Amino acid sequence: MPKYPTNDDSYRFLFEDADIRGETVILNNVLKRLTASHAYGPGVQKLLGEFAAATVVISNNLKFAGRVVLQGRSDGPISLIMVECSSDGDIRGIARGELETPEGPLNIHLPDGVLTLTIEPETGQRYQGIIAVQRDELADVLSDYFEQSEQLATKFWLSTRAGSSAGLMLQQLPKQRVTDEEKRLDQWQTLCALADTVTPDELIDTDTDRLLFKLFNEWDVKRFEPKRIRFSCNCSRGRSLNAIRLLPKHEITELFDEQQTVTMNCEMCGDSYHFTRNDVDQSEEPTIH
Repeated sequence: MPKYPTNDDSYRFLFEDADIRGETVILNNVLKRLTASHAYGPGVQKLLGEFAAATVVISNNLKFAGRVVLQGRSDGPISLIMVECSSDGDIRGIARGELETPEGPLNIHLPDGVLTLTIEPETGQRYQGIIAVQRDELADVLSDYFEQSEQLATKFWLSTRAGSSAGLMLQQLPKQRVTDEEKRLDQWQTLCALADTVTPDELIDTDTDRLLFKLFNEWDVKRFEPKRIRFSCNCSRGRSLNAIRLLPKHEITELFDEQQTVTMNCEMCGDSYHFTRNDVDQSEEPTIH
């Protein structure tokens, strides 16, 4: 297999003699960019890294143009955490709450919380699933959810460390090559047991080709071309100006009476947009995005 750069690439792979597929991703520069706009403590950085890696491998399931949004909400230390990734590999995210909270189990950060997984095609109907946070690890919550919702055995492995994160996912496919149920179960349990041997550091430090060889060298594995993951925010000066134009006219007048220049900051990427009263053309109808 030819080698490719590891950082910020996602890979799909398939076991040739089993109805099982997989995904891997290692995020380095992307994760640093995703966490750069806020003073996130180590606990939130770790959580954002896991959310980012998970969202990327889930988004690789998309067979259409669109995006996946993985969001967590609670009344606990973290009130909101959200990462979205498009089918093209554009990713962004944010967390709100006690941003200096230390590292700890998921259900400590999001006590009695829920995860929402949203799949939004560019055209067509949106799908949304709700997941109760009842496990210590995000990987376990997602594994349970996918097995219940898609009725396909699915397992995640996630790791975050010092500005890098990584993810591995295995998923059993509908019967194609193997129809015997006992053999299918044995193959699934064997491959998951092999994947369970990977350590959190190995998941981050080992490029995909070496990882697949280390874990599954006795299996015939087909690895597909990588997809580059990029931090990208869809904010713009036009969108920010449009948000002001959507305000009632009297509120716009009051806003600029109080300050000559209005600044709007994007929470996702930290970019700032500055507007004066002359920038707001009341005769132009705003558009809703």
